Amino acid sequence: MDFPDDLYYTEDHEWLRLSDDGATATVGITDFAQGELGDIVFVEVEPDGTTLEQDEVFGTVEAVKTVSELYMPVSGTLQSFNEELEATPELVNDDPYGEGWMVTITIEDAAEVEALMPAKDYEAMVG
Repeated sequence: MDFPDDLYYTEDHEWLRLSDDGATATVGITDFAQGELGDIVFVEVEPDGTTLEQDEVFGTVEAVKTVSELYMPVSGTLQSFNEELEATPELVNDDPYGEGWMVTITIEDAAEVEALMPAKDYEAMVG
């Protein structure tokens, strides 16, 4: 299982990658999460421009046997959805930290990022 060091992680199995300026970020689900869910068949998120608080639901991911909610790692505004997932949601399974990203966001409170887990802590949590 892969846990890239340049990402921040949540207890709900989302990851966040900061942009170079720290004002925006890319969000997806972890390799562990996609493995637990199984084959992903559909991803749905709130519309661009939606502002959400940390831990609010920003969408759902549907696998063959279950539907799971997606939680915002930090407060912010949705900028864009990975439209590739509409036709090929299995990108989340194949490349969760790359082509399988879900949304980009504008970060409202940079201090919330620092409260997220580094890779070593997330890896310890999922064992």
